[in-house]
Amino acid sequence: MKSSVARLLAFSLFSAFAGSAPAAAQPAANPASYSIEEKSIATLRADLAAGRVTSEELVRLYQARIQAVDAAGPALHSVIALNPRALDDARRSDADRKAGKPQGALAGIPVLIKDNIEADGAATTAGSLALAANTTGRDAPVVKRLRAAGAIVLGKTNLSEWANIRSSHSISGWSAVGGLVKNPYSLDRSACGSSSGTGAAIAASLAAAGVGTETDGSVVCPSSVNGLAGLKPTVGLVSRTFVVPISHTQDTPGPMGRSVADVAALLSAMAGSDPADLATLASDAHKRDYAGALGGASLRGKRLGVLRYATGSSQSVDALFERALATLRAQGATLVELKKFKPDPRLGDLEFKVLLTELKADLNTYLAGSPAPIKTRTLADVIAFDKASPRELGLFDQDIFELAQATKGLNDPAYRRARALAKRLAAAEGIDTLIVDNKLDALIAPGDGPASRIDVVTGDHFSGGSATSLAAVAGYPNLTVPMGYVQGMPVGIDFIGRAWTEDRLLALGYAFEQATHARHAPAYEPSVEGTERIQRLFAP
Repeated sequence: MKSSVARLLAFSLFSAFAGSAPAAAQPAANPASYSIEEKSIATLRADLAAGRVTSEELVRLYQARIQAVDAAGPALHSVIALNPRALDDARRSDADRKAGKPQGALAGIPVLIKDNIEADGAATTAGSLALAANTTGRDAPVVKRLRAAGAIVLGKTNLSEWANIRSSHSISGWSAVGGLVKNPYSLDRSACGSSSGTGAAIAASLAAAGVGTETDGSVVCPSSVNGLAGLKPTVGLVSRTFVVPISHTQDTPGPMGRSVADVAALLSAMAGSDPADLATLASDAHKRDYAGALGGASLRGKRLGVLRYATGSSQSVDALFERALATLRAQGATLVELKKFKPDPRLGDLEFKVLLTELKADLNTYLAGSPAPIKTRTLADVIAFDKASPRELGLFDQDIFELAQATKGLNDPAYRRARALAKRLAAAEGIDTLIVDNKLDALIAPGDGPASRIDVVTGDHFSGGSATSLAAVAGYPNLTVPMGYVQGMPVGIDFIGRAWTEDRLLALGYAFEQATHARHAPAYEPSVEGTERIQRLFAP
């Protein structure tokens, strides 16, 4: 439970970005006339065009819902701050629409952005008190692209602090700035991480859709356990400039939504080359109209490789996965069992070596270049700051930071060998070989979940299988789509492909989604064990 000092700190940070509290909490002129819950981007666009709602009303309705669900009520703690410019941006969008001016594909649509991505007017904290003053006055290129498409940045979402790279004993979804994100399906369970706030907020209809980031699992895991579709793109499809970094080899922003179509709509706006991020130089040549390509999506005749190594950790998840496989077959897909394949056992250690080395180098570069009046300009400064802050180290340590600080830099031959070998094992000898040799359209595996209970004593626990590391180390795309529930807790199915095949994965995921309609809205249960059905079973 937060101390009174922590509550005041969290409120002051929220209010500083939100502007005046009354304005943030004002409902639309007639809130009973329009419901934002579970509304898709396509529905919101149609209703805006038809005059059934305005963008200003949408912003006010989402702000009111954030106050009712996130700050009060279930108190998800998924939103760190509101954008004080959101209403002005929405009014401009409404005026342009009324005047018949050309508008982007996301015109007037409110979205949420993870708080390790810079957005003008907001501090970008990565959840750390060390970056509380990191108001840079810049939009990350990915945010610029969303604004150019007409999206309204509603605010910033909470996250696992430093994108969950500080400690091997962490609690996913906790940050010193934002507190602990709760899973809206069961409030005592993890929202996973590190894009915990985006996952919980979008599941709870606190915005139309949202943006997370991933180094390994940080988009697909919170999407899976919060009942969302979420895409970790090919590294280089979406710019990482002005995103608080972990690894230039594996980092990427990714879209998260309540449907595959919403994810595709966001990705269409987010993708594109950025001269400041050399990894994206080929993006313009590869990006597509991802939303427009979903119309003819079908599973018929598609060949999908089943990654059996990712099964066997949970009977319940495996049962859901088998039902999903039956659906894929019924929809005309051919399933190819890949029983012999397992990732090279060296891959985990190689990846960790790369992440530690790049964390120190990349974070030092970011901190040194921030124009904000922050005092922490190196990883060593952050480590010292945390040691002097009881709140920062009140739940878990910073052993990964300390390991990273001891690394020898990007010219270290051991790092260079690890990076090259890890990439080869995951990509050329992993995903590429499996897909090419078996003539596959994609690989499939059960996603993360169901969510475990929040545990401040022993830290995170993960159940079910996961293939996130294979795609993450390769730098290849991974799409998760809801496939069902275990005792009311969501679990996804992952579609993994070769580089630049996001359009193919989204089409496969969309066809599966339309065949199953597996997702339902959260009920904000205090606990799975406390539900009426489970209590009846507990009774003698």
